[in-house]
Amino acid sequence: MTALQITAMKDFMNRLLLSDSFDMFLLEEAVIGMASTYTIDGRVNKDFYAGSPDAAEAPLPEFRPWSEMRGLCFDLIKGRRTPLFFRFTLQLMPCRAAELLARENCGTDPEQIKTFAVNIRYDGTKAVLTTATAYHSFLLSREPDAIWDQALTRFLDRAGIAYEVL
Repeated sequence: MTALQITAMKDFMNRLLLSDSFDMFLLEEAVIGMASTYTIDGRVNKDFYAGSPDAAEAPLPEFRPWSEMRGLCFDLIKGRRTPLFFRFTLQLMPCRAAELLARENCGTDPEQIKTFAVNIRYDGTKAVLTTATAYHSFLLSREPDAIWDQALTRFLDRAGIAYEVL
């Protein structure tokens, strides 16, 4: 687990909400504190798609892609007043997680990894990103954790998002 504090907030928010930089993620949950607190559960309601051609084509993911949800989050945040707080929990798309492990020659079976996640927390003054790895069962090796920590910092560097390690 790595904690990274964002040092250029405006640029980060533009990358998060107005560009496709984070579109490789799924939204698990968003909580945005404004005049009211808005909570978005990113879980897909599979009953909504029951019987539709969309459901027959391919299995539905557990969570909605960030690319489909960021506009809604942006609409809640935009305006003259800064949010009191927000929390986003994003998960790396499973196919990307498997690719990452293969590219890094990780000895862990990708099926053992439930998710690679990043928690984005803004408290009204600063934003902190925290990495997390969830496993389906206990593993002795923490190699996937280290791979995910490094991958996220490389991603931020490539995206031009300024941060400092806490």
